[in-house]
Amino acid sequence: MARSATLSAGRARREPDRPSRLRLWLKRRRGLARPAALGLLGLGALGAVAVGLYAADPAGRVQSVVENAAEIGLAAGLQYRDLVLEGHRNTPPDLIRAALGVERGDPLLSFSPVEARARLETIAWVESAHVERRFPGTILVRLTERTPFAIWQNGGRFAVIDREGRVVTTETLDAFGPLPLVVGAGAERQAAALHDLLVAHAEVLRRTQAMVRVGERRWNLRLHNGVDVLLPEGQEAPALNRLNELHARHALLDRPLVAIDMRLPDRLVLRQPPAPEPAQPVRRAGNPRG
Repeated sequence: MARSATLSAGRARREPDRPSRLRLWLKRRRGLARPAALGLLGLGALGAVAVGLYAADPAGRVQSVVENAAEIGLAAGLQYRDLVLEGHRNTPPDLIRAALGVERGDPLLSFSPVEARARLETIAWVESAHVERRFPGTILVRLTERTPFAIWQNGGRFAVIDREGRVVTTETLDAFGPLPLVVGAGAERQAAALHDLLVAHAEVLRRTQAMVRVGERRWNLRLHNGVDVLLPEGQEAPALNRLNELHARHALLDRPLVAIDMRLPDRLVLRQPPAPEPAQPVRRAGNPRG
């Protein structure tokens, strides 16, 4: 009995110690984990603060803080390694890389998506750009490019333009398939509206070689057969309706003419090529009589 009581007393003394040892073990584990967690939180907080300061201080008064944050990020593996391009078709890749202004291995925290986007949108092909960092080492670039609309000829020079008249390239003009040809000063800005009217008149459009801007105020259509159609200023739509009707009735656009003048509202003037000069009689040389 005495021995049984002694064993029971011993267990009673030892059993309350188990929770205490468990708490001591957890306390030690938390003590080891706390520095690592604080380090990760500190790195993220420092990166966020650095990025905020960088955005709020374009003059560079906290440049040293940004550089220190970039060095910490570089040590943590936050460095540029991959580029993901979306929406890219005609923009030269070397211009995209130059606009980003970053090399592989550079710290990602020192890269500014806002500044890179502004540089990208100065490229002729780029209408708008979206740039973002994807940690630990990727830059995403999403482009919206301008659409080639026509070839603009002015002063002996040729360029591909979009519908708003912006020049997107002056090279490899045949790489974009058949495009309308617009000619003259100011033609690049006004051509889209006239072309939209021509689309509604397929027979006229099919025979049109070029849309020629005259005096930056009105249009001529140069047809493939060499005929010039002189359209009235500001009245292109009714003139094209009339021209399309005359062609349907009389095959007007296929006649051997020099010009079709539609500038007067109450009459149509057809200019024909000059008549060939009559052949001169051939005189044969011979001895004079007598």
